[in-house]
Amino acid sequence: MKSAEDLRQFLRSVDRKGYPAYKGAKGVYQFPDFTLSIDHVQGDPFASPSRVSIRVEGKKACFPAESYHLSHKRVALQDLLLRKFAAKVERYNFKARGSGKSGLIAVSRCGQEILERTACVADPEDGDILIRMEVGFPANGRTINSGELIKILFEFLPECVAGTCFYKTYPAAEREKVKKVSELAEDQEEARRLLSAMGLTAFVANGSILPRESGVSDRPMAKAVPFTSPSSMEVVMKLPHAGAIKGMGIPRGVTLIVGGGYHGKSTLLSALESGVYNHIAGDGREYVVTEASAVKLRAEDGRSVKNVDISLFIKNLPDRRDTKRFCTEDASGSTSQAAGVVEAMESGAKTFLVDEDTSATNFMIRDELMQMVVHRDQEPITPFVERVRALYDEQGISTILVAGSSGAYFHVADRVIQMDCYVPKEVTKEAKEAAAGFGEGVQSLKLTTVSFERVPKRFKSGGRDERFKMKVLGRDSLQFDRDVVELRFVEQIADTEQIAALGYLLKYAGTHFIDGRRNLIQIVDLLEKKVAAEGLAALAEDGYLPVNLCMPRRQEIFACINRCRSLMF
Repeated sequence: MKSAEDLRQFLRSVDRKGYPAYKGAKGVYQFPDFTLSIDHVQGDPFASPSRVSIRVEGKKACFPAESYHLSHKRVALQDLLLRKFAAKVERYNFKARGSGKSGLIAVSRCGQEILERTACVADPEDGDILIRMEVGFPANGRTINSGELIKILFEFLPECVAGTCFYKTYPAAEREKVKKVSELAEDQEEARRLLSAMGLTAFVANGSILPRESGVSDRPMAKAVPFTSPSSMEVVMKLPHAGAIKGMGIPRGVTLIVGGGYHGKSTLLSALESGVYNHIAGDGREYVVTEASAVKLRAEDGRSVKNVDISLFIKNLPDRRDTKRFCTEDASGSTSQAAGVVEAMESGAKTFLVDEDTSATNFMIRDELMQMVVHRDQEPITPFVERVRALYDEQGISTILVAGSSGAYFHVADRVIQMDCYVPKEVTKEAKEAAAGFGEGVQSLKLTTVSFERVPKRFKSGGRDERFKMKVLGRDSLQFDRDVVELRFVEQIADTEQIAALGYLLKYAGTHFIDGRRNLIQIVDLLEKKVAAEGLAALAEDGYLPVNLCMPRRQEIFACINRCRSLMF
């Protein structure tokens, strides 16, 4: 390891030389209070920024061991440090002058969720703090301006590190914040554990703020109506630090959310979708907790489907296609949603979240009048309403469904919640009485056997080429080699960094686990085991690790693989 002074001398020696001379800066350097690693140097000032990381030893960082020795507390501490570091870095961003990306200092931008990221890592053993970032090495044109880089590395970054990574320098208020973050993480972990113990699939605390600021902001809406549980569904969660918290407990089974337009049905469901993640203090959804494997289901016209057994919902197609091993490159609304249900079951989901607004109508229901005109033997679709009861009774899979235009689900629901001006009311008794006036209603069918033995064989381009090109295309998709994996309808992806991680997981699966013998469940199991043991950084075998990867859930890993058109089954 070289010294900080060695780096300073090198940078002075390459001043005003051609930009490639910066390459010699790559290496590890010891500064007085931290280690600086220049992991990758950009090719020119207009290329992707250089990658830099900083490590502070645990004995110098001195954060309380109880704030990082457990996984959920460690992730919360990492999130706090990353937000704090990002706020300090922002003051220096582009303060160093030059061409192109010169002077850029960038770290991950965290949203409302608390997620595990490669941008900040607290070692659970010794408390070492690692922060990864991007830095635009300054130049005038393509001529090195090392004086400006010296300013970044020897003035700007040390000040940001000093204000973030040393617990002993924190004033009392900042230390209290570290404590509160750790306590909130412990409370949220306990709330998630209590769901199972209390027989619930979700919990929404009284006082939660569910509406968001706008369509482009996930912050809480000002002056929104605080959530208040119906008395008949109110439960108490006893948490280690927050104490006894009251709120609406949604039991396992089939729950229907109804109400007029703009009364908060989809807002509640959206909060439940996001409830699979922990949220920061002040978000309004800190104690909105959903069973961890819950999956939002919807229609996805045009998606590809590979060898999925959708016979549970669709069979006897006019063209005689095999629905036990259904394949298409252009799924309809109903076939895509049927495939989504089976794929979610394959991923291990125990809760389905459904909104009729984003569902295929013919997949969800068929009313009596339609059945009188188009007889059952002429209709290849068995609607979801006829299977939803058995999904819970036989497989233990709960469903929370938003409906505003059809009462068909009143017959099969265990409970019905009506949203009225964002205030929930339980109307199960009234709904059941009204449904009884319409006769027997829905025919609930038992489940048939569904096959999950899908075995991916290879990618079209060969499958074991480690030179796959990957690129994140916003929040909507991932470019993987020559394929674009559409993810815009995988609604529980919370961050673009999760999409980047999915690209690396997909690549690693292709080069290590997809061999024509392992089924999809075994492949995802191996990916999760790899990441759990070694972290996301273990996926970057070529040494190229972006600073901004974020761990997705198991369900999103399945969703990404299922939507990869170039993967052969």
